[in-house]
Amino acid sequence: METQEKKGKKKLNKRFLLVLIILLVVGGSFGAYKYVYSLSHESTDNAQIEANVTPVIPHVSGYISKVYVKDNQFVKKGDTLLVIDDREYTLRLKEAEANLAIAQSNLNVTKENVSLSQSQVVTANQSVGSAETSIESAEVRLWRANKDYERYNNLLEENVITEQQFEQAKAEKEMAEKQLELLKRQKEIAASQKGSSLSQSRVVESQVNVSQGRIEQSQAMVDEAKLNLSYCVIIAQADGQVSDVNVVAGQLVQAGQSLFNIVLSNDIWIIANFKETQIEHMQEGQHVDVEIDAFPDAEFKGEILSISPGTGSLFTLLPPDNSTGNFVKIVQRVPVKISISGNADAFKKLRPGLSAEVTVTTK
Repeated sequence: METQEKKGKKKLNKRFLLVLIILLVVGGSFGAYKYVYSLSHESTDNAQIEANVTPVIPHVSGYISKVYVKDNQFVKKGDTLLVIDDREYTLRLKEAEANLAIAQSNLNVTKENVSLSQSQVVTANQSVGSAETSIESAEVRLWRANKDYERYNNLLEENVITEQQFEQAKAEKEMAEKQLELLKRQKEIAASQKGSSLSQSRVVESQVNVSQGRIEQSQAMVDEAKLNLSYCVIIAQADGQVSDVNVVAGQLVQAGQSLFNIVLSNDIWIIANFKETQIEHMQEGQHVDVEIDAFPDAEFKGEILSISPGTGSLFTLLPPDNSTGNFVKIVQRVPVKISISGNADAFKKLRPGLSAEVTVTTK
C-alpha cells in the first residue's frame, strides 16, 4: 500500500511540475511578447472622438416665423433651418430704395444746375467780351471827338466857324466820354457777374460730388437692407446633424444668440491624451489601431495627424504654476490628434464624445 501511495504522489508531482513548466513557458512567452510589443507600440484608453460643432447663430433679431428642423435631424448644406419674420426688414429695404431714388433725383437736378451755371458763365464771358469791344470803339470815338473839339476850338478863336459848330463838337466830345464811362461800368458789372457765375458753378459742381456721395451712401444702405433681409432665412452651412433644437415659432431671438448646434459629419477625428513618457518616439504619419468602446466588433484604423505643442493642463483656464506652493510631480498628458477610418456603415454610427482606445505603432 505504501508503495502504491508513493507511486501516486510521484505521478501527481510530475503532473504538477509539468503544468507549472507549461504555465511558466506560456507566461514567459506572453510576457516576452508583451515586452517586445511595448517597445514598438504605445497605447492609451484616454481618448475620445471629436468633430466640428457649428452653432447656429442669427445675424439679425426678430421673431421666428417657422422652424424646419427637429432634434437629431440630418441636414445638407443649404437646407433651410428656420425663418425669421422679415416684414420689418422688407420695409427697411423699401425705405432704403426710396432714399436711393431721392438721391439719384437730386443728382439729376444738380447736374442740370451745373449745365445752367456753365451756360451762365459762357454768357457772362460773352458779355465781358462784348463790353471790351464796345469800349474799344468808344475809345476810338472819344479820341476822334477830342481831335474835333481841339480843331473846332482853334477855328473858333480864328472866327472861321460859328459858335454853334463849336458847341456841336463839344457835345460830341462829352457824349463820347459819357459813353465810354458807361461802357466801363457795364464791363465791371459783366465781370462781376462772371465771377459770381464762376463761383456758383464751382459750388454746384461740388454739390455733384456731394450728391454722388449720398447716392453711394444710399446704395450701401440698400445693400445692407438686402443683406439683413437675406439673413432672415437661416440655412445650414455644411452637412451634419442638428442637436439641441430648443426654439419654436413666435420666439424672439437676438442677433448673436446661439440657437442650436450642427455636428458636422464630413470630418471626425480622435484626440488621444498620452502620458508624457509615451511620446518620445511618436511622430506624424504613424499608423494607429483604434478600438471604439461602443462598437467593439468594428475595426478602425488611423494615423497621427499632429501632436499638441503643449500639455493639456497648459491650456486650461487656470494652468498650474509649479513655482508656488508645495510641488507634487504629476505625469502630464499630451493631446495627439488622430485620423480615423473604417467600415462605412460603422463609420456613420460614430458620434463625438465616444470613448476609444488607441495603439500607436512607433517603430
